[in-house]
Amino acid sequence: MADAENPLLGEITCGSLMQKLQEIWDEVGESYEERDKMLLQIEQECLDVYKRKVEQAANSRAQLLQVLSDAKLELSTLVSALGDKSSVGIPEKASETIKEQLAAIAPALERLWKQKEERVKEFSDVRSQIQKICGEIAGNGSEQTGALVVDESDLSLKKLDEYQVKLKELQKEKSDRLNKVLEFVSTVHDLCAVLGMDFFSTITEVHPSLGDSTGVQSKSISNDTLSRLAKTVSALNEDKKQRLHKLQELATQLIDLWNLMDTPEEERRLFDHVTCNSSALVDKVTVPGALALDLIEQAEVEVDRLDKLKSSRMKEIALKRQLELEKIFASVHIEIDPEAAREKIMALIDSGNVEPTELLADMDNQIMKAKEEALSRKEILDRVEKWMSACEEESWLEDYNRDENRYNASRGAHLNLKRAEKARILVNKIPGMVDTLVAKTRAWEEDRGISFMYDGVPLLAMLDEYAMLRQEREEEKRRLRGQKKVSEQQNMEQETAFGSRLSPVRPAGPKKVVGPRANGGANGTPSRRLSLNANQHGNRSAGKDGKRDSMKLAAPANIVTVSKEDAASHVSRTDSVPASP
Repeated sequence: MADAENPLLGEITCGSLMQKLQEIWDEVGESYEERDKMLLQIEQECLDVYKRKVEQAANSRAQLLQVLSDAKLELSTLVSALGDKSSVGIPEKASETIKEQLAAIAPALERLWKQKEERVKEFSDVRSQIQKICGEIAGNGSEQTGALVVDESDLSLKKLDEYQVKLKELQKEKSDRLNKVLEFVSTVHDLCAVLGMDFFSTITEVHPSLGDSTGVQSKSISNDTLSRLAKTVSALNEDKKQRLHKLQELATQLIDLWNLMDTPEEERRLFDHVTCNSSALVDKVTVPGALALDLIEQAEVEVDRLDKLKSSRMKEIALKRQLELEKIFASVHIEIDPEAAREKIMALIDSGNVEPTELLADMDNQIMKAKEEALSRKEILDRVEKWMSACEEESWLEDYNRDENRYNASRGAHLNLKRAEKARILVNKIPGMVDTLVAKTRAWEEDRGISFMYDGVPLLAMLDEYAMLRQEREEEKRRLRGQKKVSEQQNMEQETAFGSRLSPVRPAGPKKVVGPRANGGANGTPSRRLSLNANQHGNRSAGKDGKRDSMKLAAPANIVTVSKEDAASHVSRTDSVPASP
């Protein structure tokens, strides 16, 4: 009963409360005026509560709208910064309520925030690498400190691609620069090895990092380092060129001195490391230590030693050159005064008025000119040799023809017969040989403006004299044949007159001596030096029978030349040599 009377135990509503209030008022006996007044107060209080609630709700809505607006603005900003609307997942059509809109935007914002953080990290990594490489190129890589500020207003993939493209270009430039640095370092290493220099001290003077063998990426690639490396390589190349030039000069001097003094091969081999580069190009010299300073100094010391030794052996060397010169002149039948030449050389050396090198150079020049002279005389001398050989055969043939037993069946007769046949053929060619030799000699003399001397005698004079003597000999032969015919005719007349045949009598003409000849050997072989006895030239003596003596010819047996005193009169003659009939 008590529970039924308690109004709080049932459902409490505004109507139940008003009813309870009416009951209380009736029980108390409140007047209607008081009741109306209290009801107005209750109504006013309820209105105030509603107003407060409405205001609170309005404020809450305004806050939600602001949050929604901020979220949309942030969403728009993130989308603009990231530059990719398709991956955000924003609903195209807005929801009915504000909370639903916020609920729809929240996941997109969360994804964009995460994407922004990742994008900022990517930008930071790329830009830090760019900044680091730029610092290495500028040469102040170690000075790059502090956090890198990323511009968050543009985090688009397009901008990131631009940075990545720039990074790749810088990485390629760094790689190229690093390869260039390594190439320079390798070149410096090779040059230092060839020049015998300390590589580590040379390369660390350019930049300390270049001597670090721990890592390639740590080496400096700055413009200043590349410039200093290029200057170092250029300086080393110039030093290499100068040292090679110096070494080649020393090698040339060594070879000249060795050749001059006939240095044995064993002693020369001690300096093979010097002479092996005597004609090498700069780029081809790559052997370590090939151009070291101590090696050059060693070569200089050896050259000085050989120079001093050369001065002490100067007379021996000069006489050796003179002997070589004499041999050249003797081989081509040019007469010189060797004793006078040797005395002059000794006097020059003893006087000290001429440098040994100048004297040897002059003698070398004389030897060179002598060889040129010998070469120019070779063709004529070869023809002279053939002519002399033919004349020797002619002399032998004359002796053979005078031999009355030449047709006897003696030992070797058939060989002499064959030789006689060949000799006749060769003798018939002698006039042509002489004509050709005269023409060649005159052409040689006209070209050089001097006489062609053969062992001190003008060759044209020798040929002139030979032609005249040959003509005289032919005339003598014809005269003897005529006398023989007259003698035979007289014998025939006597046989007819006396009726008996007399034995033929040989003419008492002089016989040519077969055997040793003037200027010849015991076996009759003539020497090559041509001379003419005064009694043989132009003089004839009559025998008992009125016949003239035949001419005895010097070497070759039937070749006649003039003496040196009479040579001048023959040199001036330019008439044609008389041809033999």
